[in-house]
Amino acid sequence: MPPVPAPASERSDDTLFAGRLICRQPEHGYRFSVDAVLAAHFARPAAADRVLDLGCGCGVISLILAHRNPEITVCGLEVQADLAALAADNARRNGFAKRVRVVCGDLRAMGELFAAESFDLVVANPPYRRLGSGRLSDHDQAARARHELHGDLADFVRAAAFAVRNRGRVVVVYPALRTATLLAVLQSHRLTPRRLQPVVAWPGAACARLALVEAVKNGGEGFEILGPLPIDAARGGGPSAELQAMYAEAPCSPG
Repeated sequence: MPPVPAPASERSDDTLFAGRLICRQPEHGYRFSVDAVLAAHFARPAAADRVLDLGCGCGVISLILAHRNPEITVCGLEVQADLAALAADNARRNGFAKRVRVVCGDLRAMGELFAAESFDLVVANPPYRRLGSGRLSDHDQAARARHELHGDLADFVRAAAFAVRNRGRVVVVYPALRTATLLAVLQSHRLTPRRLQPVVAWPGAACARLALVEAVKNGGEGFEILGPLPIDAARGGGPSAELQAMYAEAPCSPG
């Protein structure tokens, strides 16, 4: 029997795009954050691209990509069976059953799940915390999503490099503090960083909080560093105009 999502009483329905997109997620345990929204908007799929959402959780990145890009197909890969079932349910509830599918499996065994180089674009929001760093969440689901219990950064990058076609793109969101490590690991798997956008807490913040990186498989030279993207409009203020637009944006035009 396939796994089923948690009872409705233990889930919340969260909306994006003025209610046009609904993402159901656990009330407790793993819940998506702004990082996933940033990654989904940083990715630039072309029409008819085959996209892999690596470690998809409840499927929010897959949903955003499918909503904004009506001509693409998306596959979400998630190791936790309850989250994989929830991601598949979210795809159906938003009318994406024909364009979004979810596979429950371990990214450390990619060869058993997918053919090599079968995707045009891979998007990943890997766990940020190494084992032994920080407090492990009391909720098993959240702990598995935030700590490297089912694969570290190298495992995620290795899986992305296996899945993406030659000259295809890989997008990763990761803590800015570990950007040097991310860039080195990408390059060690023939994924050449080509575009980077730092994410700051507010305009003028001294340090970046996150890094959004796009790499190209066997991508050659050329590296674009974009201006910082603020999450808040000011220190202690509400969401920035850029972030508000991401939550309210209409689908992209086909093509």
